[in-house]
Amino acid sequence: MSCDSDPYIFSTDTLPADRRFLPPLANGRLGWRVYSNIMHMGGVYNGEGGRCHRADVPCPFAVEVEMEETTQHTYSLDTHSGIFTHTLSSANVTISQSLYSHRYYSNLMVMEVLLVRQVTSEEPVTVKLVSSFTPQSKDIVFESGPDYKGGKYIHGTTKSAEIPGGSCPMVHLIWSHIPSTLTLLPEQSQARWGFILVGTNSLDIAKASFDEGLDLMAAGNLRPSHENAWKELWLQSKVEVTGSETLSKAVIGCMFYLLSAFPSIHDTSSSFGGVSPGGLSNGGDGQDYWGHVFWDQDLWMYPGIALFYPKLARAVLEYRVGTIDGAKDNAQKQGHKGLKFPWESAVSGREVCPEDIYGQQEIHINGDVTLAFQRYFYLTEDLSMFTEGRGSEVIYGVADYWVSRVTWSPEDQKYHLIGVMPPDEYYYNVNNSVFTNTVAKFSLQFAVELAALLQHPAPTEWQKVADGLKIPFDQESQYHPEFDGYIKGHPVKQADAVMLSYPLDLPMSPEVRRNDLAMYEPVTDPSGPAMTWSMFAIGWMELGEAEKAQSLLQKCFSNIQGPFQVWSESSDGSGAVNFLTGMGGFLQAVLFGYTGFRVQKEGLAFSPLLPKDISELCIRGVNYLGSQMDWLLRKNEVCIIVRERTGSAKTSDLQVVLKASGTKIPLSPGQPVTFPREPGYVCKQAWTSSCWPV
Repeated sequence: MSCDSDPYIFSTDTLPADRRFLPPLANGRLGWRVYSNIMHMGGVYNGEGGRCHRADVPCPFAVEVEMEETTQHTYSLDTHSGIFTHTLSSANVTISQSLYSHRYYSNLMVMEVLLVRQVTSEEPVTVKLVSSFTPQSKDIVFESGPDYKGGKYIHGTTKSAEIPGGSCPMVHLIWSHIPSTLTLLPEQSQARWGFILVGTNSLDIAKASFDEGLDLMAAGNLRPSHENAWKELWLQSKVEVTGSETLSKAVIGCMFYLLSAFPSIHDTSSSFGGVSPGGLSNGGDGQDYWGHVFWDQDLWMYPGIALFYPKLARAVLEYRVGTIDGAKDNAQKQGHKGLKFPWESAVSGREVCPEDIYGQQEIHINGDVTLAFQRYFYLTEDLSMFTEGRGSEVIYGVADYWVSRVTWSPEDQKYHLIGVMPPDEYYYNVNNSVFTNTVAKFSLQFAVELAALLQHPAPTEWQKVADGLKIPFDQESQYHPEFDGYIKGHPVKQADAVMLSYPLDLPMSPEVRRNDLAMYEPVTDPSGPAMTWSMFAIGWMELGEAEKAQSLLQKCFSNIQGPFQVWSESSDGSGAVNFLTGMGGFLQAVLFGYTGFRVQKEGLAFSPLLPKDISELCIRGVNYLGSQMDWLLRKNEVCIIVRERTGSAKTSDLQVVLKASGTKIPLSPGQPVTFPREPGYVCKQAWTSSCWPV
């Protein structure tokens, strides 16, 4: 059952029967599912090519606390602090076992056990620590090393490299000795034990991290430093819903698990390994897409995080920059120029999908990656990402790929993309996927825009192909067919053509938008992946139909598995777990659906719309052009406050422009501004005439 007093705490007295739905604890570098004897490390894979999968690493914290007395059990995940606690209560003693992946020191995982005597007694209290840990892995050949400062030490390399001739990742584990029992002595009213685990790819870093963990523990700062790091994260972003406790908890769970998959905002190592659909807790051989990184990261998970955390958004882009060489190799193997980002990516950027057809045909991944870079630029104006950060190489390389991949059709005088698989994977080897062609068109246009800004000579073919790409449209029925030859009424696996308006921002009339939604909603597979209904909900909100949108968003709740708000890919509990892709879609429905936020070149547009059961939506920490803003949406009014303004040398005041009247409302730090809710606004900088206009 849930803890009603605090929506950030998920509690139960009974663990889920399906252990896949135990909560994952991760920090962007280390991740595991509580009590599992397997954990994973970001960027550590075993197997070559299509056999590449996230390597299973044995976890010494596969420990359950037991005692002989009759006890009452409570299991709680506190998302304020990212700490999972198992509490055992008897007449004589209360035992708390706490587990967490350290949010600041990302090489560290921690287990703490606290025994508190409830009655005075001269008898000792002993509890058992039952471990299922074995220092072995099917993916890594481990050897034991000498103990280090009382800690056990093993090290090894994966059995096979991702690419022929490549190096095999190394893993070094050092952890505190964990006894089989703990005893509270007669003279003690309480006692606490702390255990740390370090996982890295270097012995020197492992030793330094273990030393750091011991020092933090000795100073009493191990847990506080972790809690403070989560507190700092939550201060920068909060999405709180008033009116529906179910929706509120779902949003909190989505934010918590998505943030858990990203690195610390203080991490400067640039070693982030990307985000896979199941996060870091899963991804072994044949499990949760092998821990690979898909378009799920760039199009589904990224937007909700990028709205609040520029540093974390940049980490995603830097991950893609780090795979440029692999993307170049993929394009060359297909006989094309530029960059072809893999359908399934690990470390090298080479295609590691086990089935060739996806890597060959699901080429919309290129446009999805570019869209993430474009969104980042419009949110931050951070040109350094595109210059010294090499982001321009990504944008230009993708543009070159599209130019070399298209085919000119003399019949309709259009460029075609033939032999592709759309996002709707029920179809393959089709021509002119409407989603693929649209995202290609827009990525070419952004390449031209960026080249002009950076004074880079853009090939004329970029604009020519962008202007001439066919975007399938049925004039008679006034809707977008998924691809050439799509037959109306045929089944659809997941959101595809309905994503043209959002997130792609393809201009269309309300009539066409409505037709697209009405055409595909009844034929979409109800057993399809969890993120689909979020896109339908956003579409109906664009049309002002809040209740229709809400009814579709309700379908997502079938994918949320209690009691810890863990998502399954499919509504029957099957598929990837913990399905961050579904969470990302759901979060976008709240952040970009209810608010109407659109990250555009001309400004941050928004058009709020709340369904009947939502009385208030508070979004704290929107990070736009160096300003941190809070938005409070109510039925009849909007309140905005700029919390912090770092500003820019070339900008003046931030302002809201009411679209209907053109009224300009200046925003000053610390001064709330409230105005009536209208259909639309644009929040933007007032630029001086000498500056590049938004």
